[in-house]
Amino acid sequence: MELGRISFLLLCAFQLVSAQQTTAPDEVAALNKIIDHWNLRSKVNLTIDPCSQNAPWAPELANPRVACNCAGNSCHITHLKVYALDISGEIPKEVFLLKELMDLNLGQNVLSGPIPDEIAQLQNMQYLSLGINNLTGRVPPELGNLTKLVSLSFSSNNFFGPLPIELGKLTSLQQLYIDSSGVSGPIPQELANLKSLQILWASDNRFTGKLPEFFGTLTELRDLRLQGSLLEGPIPSSFGALTKLENLRIGDLSKEDSNLDFLEKQTSLSILSLRNCLVSGEIPKRIGTFSKLQHLDLSFNKLSGQIPESLKDFPLLQYLFLGNNNLSGQLPANIISPKLIALDISFNPISGSLPLNFSKRGFSMNVVGTSINANSLLDRKAIGMLQCLQGNAKCSNQVPASSFSIKCGGTEQISSTGIKYDDDSENLGAASMYTSSNDQWVVSNTGFFISNPSGPQYIAKTDSQITETLDSELYKTARISPSSLRYYGLGLKNGKYIVELHFAEITMDDDTQSWKGLGRRLFDIYIQGERVLQDFNIQKEAGGSKRALIRAFEVNVTNTIMDIHFFWAGKGTCCIPLQGTYGPLVSAVVAYQVNAGSSSKPDKKLVGRIVGIAIGCVAGFVIILSMFYLWFTKKGAPGHMRVYTDSPRKKGLR
Repeated sequence: MELGRISFLLLCAFQLVSAQQTTAPDEVAALNKIIDHWNLRSKVNLTIDPCSQNAPWAPELANPRVACNCAGNSCHITHLKVYALDISGEIPKEVFLLKELMDLNLGQNVLSGPIPDEIAQLQNMQYLSLGINNLTGRVPPELGNLTKLVSLSFSSNNFFGPLPIELGKLTSLQQLYIDSSGVSGPIPQELANLKSLQILWASDNRFTGKLPEFFGTLTELRDLRLQGSLLEGPIPSSFGALTKLENLRIGDLSKEDSNLDFLEKQTSLSILSLRNCLVSGEIPKRIGTFSKLQHLDLSFNKLSGQIPESLKDFPLLQYLFLGNNNLSGQLPANIISPKLIALDISFNPISGSLPLNFSKRGFSMNVVGTSINANSLLDRKAIGMLQCLQGNAKCSNQVPASSFSIKCGGTEQISSTGIKYDDDSENLGAASMYTSSNDQWVVSNTGFFISNPSGPQYIAKTDSQITETLDSELYKTARISPSSLRYYGLGLKNGKYIVELHFAEITMDDDTQSWKGLGRRLFDIYIQGERVLQDFNIQKEAGGSKRALIRAFEVNVTNTIMDIHFFWAGKGTCCIPLQGTYGPLVSAVVAYQVNAGSSSKPDKKLVGRIVGIAIGCVAGFVIILSMFYLWFTKKGAPGHMRVYTDSPRKKGLR
């Protein structure tokens, strides 16, 4: 009898507790409106209480996800995730009635409109992700009220105006992702208060003014990315205090020169990229002690002096980019460290011989525009060709040409108008160069797609039909590059030429109903050292993806060489639809001489397939290396060498 009474009381107590453990009614009502607003009823059908422990939307990996805290008399929604489901429209006001929210993830959707001021009501928020959407307006200063924030992301949106100074109130913030968000103006001094900050991604914004000195006081920083802005140098010496950095990417600084003096104790660095920053002076020997370094990019700067012998001491270094500087002296014989995959020293007045074990398996090297002695090559025919390209020997096998046509990234094709496009389907590496069999043109690539899940790929492909053209196949492949892609026409007759560049965006979608259509590719184009297009956006200019686009330019050739340079200046989104989706892309290149009243546009011209120069074939691996001498003396804008349009033995201008 007594046992039955106890059981009855326990049952009553359990039922009472269960009755109390329900979601607050106002939050249930708000959640229902949110679900209907975003048409999520098929995924979150609230036939049971939203905070039920066994609800299908409760697990951490669920998407959509609703999770709760039921510690009090009623349950409160603390986690709301609607991630990469292409929800659209504005953020409904009902979201801000969930005042106990700690984690709100609306990333990778197509949300539009502004961030509502009511965001200030979410005082318990710790993780807020609004990145990769189509949000507009100003970044609301009310975000500064969310003082418990640990992570904030509003990257890859279409905001305008400055960052609000109120973000300086977020003193608990550890991660801030604002890259490609559209913000502009000076970086607020108030961000100096973010002493807990560990990750800051701020590339591809229109920030102005000097690179802030106060960044050097954010000593917890591990990952700092500031590329493709309008910021001015120099890199402050205060950056020397950032000794916990593991990933530092600064690029595209203007006006004042920088130096590498701040690099002293950053021994935790695995990625260091200071590309196109007007960095002058010498490379410090101590950088060789950064034993964790895997990726070092100092290209497109004003570095001088010799390459330090200490660079051979990197135990983990895989990619070393030193191209387009003013480095001189002998190339260290042992510069190829044990794990080095790619070495770029192009466009430096470096002399000496090819380094030891240059023919090791899996290694690529670009030395165009240097005075490296290639006599150690086993292939005597290759030596003759290199001497020809360097200007040290007569090109007996080269007949002056008046045109060339290249199918970038694809096999030989004949267009609907009868133009024969040469095969350019060889796999390029992170520092490599290839030439056509008749020496009429050369392609050169430098750079590595960091974090790209597809690996080191430098050719883009699609099976989709390309519109606005009769030659769809011509645009289904393209060369892509994470940094610098150059095509050179060789042995050309001097005179006036028309250069036609063919494009179609084949890796970024333009579906306005999906987050995958929110990517932006931007790059610059130089011909004969002069910039002809800046912040070129194929998709925008063509009116959409997978649409053919041709841009034509008139140029002069007076020394038999034409230089067409596609250059990434740090702008555009980095990660849509995948990490590492950025940089130049080109489908085809055509150049033909223009005579008085006529032109010599190519017509079914016969050219051979792409071949390379084999350097020490080891276990079937062929390293391709091409060099030719481009006459130059000094630089203007960093990194873009002009090919002289006058006699190569006369001094010219940049």
